Amino acid sequence: VQLVESGGGSVEAGGSLELSCTFSGSIPSSYCMAWFRQDPGKEREGVAAIFIGRRTNTWYADSVKGRFTISRDNAKNTVYLQMNSLISEDTALYYCVILVAASYWGPGTQVTVS
Repeated sequence: VQLVESGGGSVEAGGSLELSCTFSGSIPSSYCMAWFRQDPGKEREGVAAIFIGRRTNTWYADSVKGRFTISRDNAKNTVYLQMNSLISEDTALYYCVILVAASYWGPGTQVTVS
Protein backbone atom coordinates (compact mmCIF):
# COMPACT_ATOMS: atom_id res chain seq x y z
CA VAL A 1 0.00 0.00 0.00
CA GLN A 2 1.36 3.40 -0.95
CA LEU A 3 0.07 6.83 -0.03
CA VAL A 4 0.87 10.21 -1.49
CA GLU A 5 -0.23 13.50 0.04
CA SER A 6 -0.66 16.75 -1.85
CA GLY A 7 -2.16 20.17 -1.38
CA GLY A 8 0.16 21.63 1.20
CA GLY A 9 1.55 25.12 0.91
CA SER A 10 1.81 28.51 2.51
CA VAL A 11 -1.24 30.50 3.44
CA GLU A 12 -2.07 33.51 5.56
CA ALA A 13 -3.92 33.11 8.80
CA GLY A 14 -7.64 32.81 8.18
CA GLY A 15 -7.09 31.13 4.84
CA SER A 16 -7.91 27.64 3.64
CA LEU A 17 -6.16 24.67 2.15
CA GLU A 18 -7.35 21.26 1.05
CA LEU A 19 -5.02 18.31 1.47
CA SER A 20 -5.44 15.14 -0.54
CA CYS A 21 -4.18 11.65 0.16
CA THR A 22 -4.37 9.10 -2.60
CA PHE A 23 -3.60 5.49 -1.87
CA SER A 24 -2.85 2.55 -4.08
CA GLY A 25 -2.68 -1.15 -3.37
CA SER A 26 -5.02 -3.72 -2.00
CA ILE A 27 -6.84 -2.90 1.20
CA PRO A 28 -9.87 -4.44 2.86
CA SER A 29 -13.27 -2.86 2.57
CA SER A 30 -13.10 -1.68 6.17
CA TYR A 31 -10.27 0.60 7.14
CA CYS A 32 -9.36 3.80 8.86
CA MET A 33 -7.56 6.70 7.25
CA ALA A 34 -6.24 9.51 9.36
CA TRP A 35 -4.32 12.73 9.16
CA PHE A 36 -1.53 13.45 11.61
CA ARG A 37 0.71 16.47 11.86
CA GLN A 38 4.05 17.22 13.39
CA ASP A 39 5.88 20.45 13.92
CA PRO A 40 9.61 20.34 14.71
CA GLY A 41 10.14 19.98 18.43
CA LYS A 42 6.61 18.72 19.02
CA GLU A 43 5.06 15.31 19.17
CA ARG A 44 3.10 13.97 16.24
CA GLU A 45 -0.60 14.48 16.87
CA GLY A 46 -3.73 13.11 15.32
CA VAL A 47 -5.83 15.68 13.51
CA ALA A 48 -8.76 13.83 11.93
CA ALA A 49 -9.78 10.32 10.99
CA ILE A 50 -12.42 8.64 8.91
CA PHE A 51 -13.53 5.10 9.59
CA ILE A 52 -14.79 3.25 6.54
CA GLY A 53 -16.91 0.17 7.01
CA ARG A 54 -20.59 -0.64 7.01
CA ARG A 55 -20.88 2.85 8.41
CA THR A 56 -18.65 5.84 8.02
CA ASN A 57 -17.58 7.71 11.12
CA THR A 58 -15.26 10.64 11.61
CA TRP A 59 -13.14 11.93 14.46
CA TYR A 60 -11.49 15.30 14.97
CA ALA A 61 -8.99 16.64 17.43
CA ASP A 62 -10.47 19.35 19.63
CA SER A 63 -8.02 21.85 18.19
CA VAL A 64 -9.48 21.54 14.69
CA LYS A 65 -13.17 20.83 15.33
CA GLY A 66 -15.35 23.18 13.35
CA ARG A 67 -12.47 24.20 11.10
CA PHE A 68 -11.30 20.98 9.43
CA THR A 69 -13.38 18.44 7.52
CA ILE A 70 -12.26 14.98 6.46
CA SER A 71 -13.96 13.30 3.54
CA ARG A 72 -13.34 10.58 0.98
CA ASP A 73 -13.85 9.77 -2.66
CA ASN A 74 -13.96 6.00 -3.06
CA ALA A 75 -13.75 6.13 -6.83
CA LYS A 76 -10.46 8.02 -6.59
CA ASN A 77 -9.07 6.16 -3.56
CA THR A 78 -8.58 9.58 -2.05
CA VAL A 79 -9.22 11.12 1.31
CA TYR A 80 -9.33 14.88 1.72
CA LEU A 81 -8.74 17.25 4.59
CA GLN A 82 -10.40 20.61 4.08
CA MET A 83 -8.79 23.11 6.40
CA ASN A 84 -10.49 26.45 6.98
CA SER A 85 -9.77 29.36 9.29
CA LEU A 86 -6.16 28.33 9.51
CA ILE A 87 -4.06 29.66 12.36
CA SER A 88 -0.32 29.72 12.91
CA GLU A 89 -0.59 26.77 15.26
CA ASP A 90 -1.70 24.64 12.30
CA THR A 91 1.75 24.95 10.77
CA ALA A 92 3.20 21.46 10.52
CA LEU A 93 4.11 18.59 8.26
CA TYR A 94 0.87 16.76 7.61
CA TYR A 95 0.87 12.99 7.10
CA CYS A 96 -1.88 10.66 6.07
CA VAL A 97 -1.94 7.11 7.29
CA ILE A 98 -4.12 4.15 6.43
CA LEU A 99 -4.75 1.68 9.20
CA VAL A 100 -5.55 -1.88 8.30
CA ALA A 101 -3.66 -4.89 9.65
CA ALA A 102 -0.62 -2.63 9.51
CA SER A 103 -0.21 1.10 9.20
CA TYR A 104 1.01 2.76 6.03
CA TRP A 105 2.22 6.34 6.05
CA GLY A 106 2.66 8.89 3.33
CA PRO A 107 5.77 11.08 3.11
CA GLY A 108 3.93 14.18 4.29
CA THR A 109 3.05 17.59 2.92
CA GLN A 110 4.07 20.87 4.54
CA VAL A 111 1.48 23.40 5.66
CA THR A 112 2.73 26.82 6.72
CA VAL A 113 0.37 29.45 8.11
CA SER A 114 1.73 32.96 8.57
